[in-house]
Amino acid sequence: MRSIKYSLLCCALLSLAGVAQLRAQDRIGCKDSPLITRFPGSTIGNCKNAEFDQDDFPLAGHKDKHVEGEFHFLSYTPKQDVVSAIQLFRNIETALKAAGFILDYEASPSIITAHHGTTWFYLKEHIGNNGMVYIYDETFVTEKQMTQEVTANAATLSSELTASGHTIVPGIYFDTGKADVKPESDASLKEVAKVLQQNPALRLYVVGHTDNVGTLTSNVSLSNQRAASVLKVLTTQYNVAASRLQAYGDGPYAPVASNDSDDGRARNRRVELVKQ
Repeated sequence: MRSIKYSLLCCALLSLAGVAQLRAQDRIGCKDSPLITRFPGSTIGNCKNAEFDQDDFPLAGHKDKHVEGEFHFLSYTPKQDVVSAIQLFRNIETALKAAGFILDYEASPSIITAHHGTTWFYLKEHIGNNGMVYIYDETFVTEKQMTQEVTANAATLSSELTASGHTIVPGIYFDTGKADVKPESDASLKEVAKVLQQNPALRLYVVGHTDNVGTLTSNVSLSNQRAASVLKVLTTQYNVAASRLQAYGDGPYAPVASNDSDDGRARNRRVELVKQ
């Protein structure tokens, strides 16, 4: 009987050890950045990698550095109630300097923004009431130009205008907070011009939409400016008669997705064509 109880106890201890080992493992598919190492004893609880994404890196004076490009996010869990906020902060600060990063902004003991060439880094510590770190996040974005992959198609645009009276035009791009149409939008705008050439009686509203980031007034104004910019390009570069177009800005009033996620906000920032 004693040997049976001993065997059961050993099995229980081994089981608990196995659970503890599993908890100490990184999430499947996640790995450290090659630029800096993790704080010893930490595990990766979550990660995100994207060929092209964006983030805002905090700077002094309540300003942000908006960066688009190759994106990597890592969320670490250090040993519970062992690592203080300032201990982690100083370690990562020193590691960044040793790796050649320039420190652009620090809010001790929880935030660091730094860059090395075109690669930007952001540390965000989540600190408990006891002053210990329970999670810390690292974001890396390496600046690069987006490869244009999605453009409008004249046949699809025309079909949707006929069926529902409006259509979203993919492939029209602007810099954040700006209204100038970016050059990589040309392929889509050429298709819009083709729709108008093929349908001489067609008149359209060019409608700009934004997400809900920022003030309502600024978003409505920006959407108006962007719609006007698209109209200007169509009339000056593609010989569309100005009398056939009218620009209008709808700001954040007509979302097609939730503004609670990056993907949703990206879908809401769009240009639509609406039949007059």
